[in-house]
Amino acid sequence: MSVYFRGKKEQHVNLFLFEGFETLDIFGPVEILGQIQTYTLHYYSLTGGIVANAQGVQVVTEPIEQANPYGILVIPGGMGTRRLVDDKEAIRIIGKIAVSAAFCLSICTGSAVLGKAGVLDGKQATSNKQALGWVKSIAKQVIWIEKARWVVDGKFYTSSGVSAGMDMTLGFIKDRFGEIKAQDIANHIEYIWNTDSTEDRFAEI
Repeated sequence: MSVYFRGKKEQHVNLFLFEGFETLDIFGPVEILGQIQTYTLHYYSLTGGIVANAQGVQVVTEPIEQANPYGILVIPGGMGTRRLVDDKEAIRIIGKIAVSAAFCLSICTGSAVLGKAGVLDGKQATSNKQALGWVKSIAKQVIWIEKARWVVDGKFYTSSGVSAGMDMTLGFIKDRFGEIKAQDIANHIEYIWNTDSTEDRFAEI
């Protein structure tokens, strides 16, 4: 359901969490998305309850099936994706929501989850370069871009490792609200935004 906030349509941001997700993967983009007045952020997991990430941060979540299917879906990466891609029920639900979502943003190995769900088949995407070999083995029908800070293909935004998610999210804000808004947010959080999505020094390391 959508509501109107001060005359503007509110949009749900569905943040899907799982055991072992990476902290900055999700909370970097959260800091940025939270600056948009019409976005409301909601934390979900497969069954709801408390989810602990790779660094031991605990987050209270709701069951993912309660999410607004037409919102913005955000999926972080982290070591927990290694287990998540083998969870058939989770992949089914994520795939279903990804199809209906207005936009899908994945950070790091979160793209492996979308890839396993089949929603990236035939599309360009990227992931953490240190894990790209594994990610490719999970989703062979995806056109994996080996050198990119982030990649956009239609409604799908995928980023390289960890901090790249912040650059991608600012790029997403630029596409939705303009470059001035994106730069204003970067300035507000005192973040040096890497504006070139093709610049990926870590692909060469």
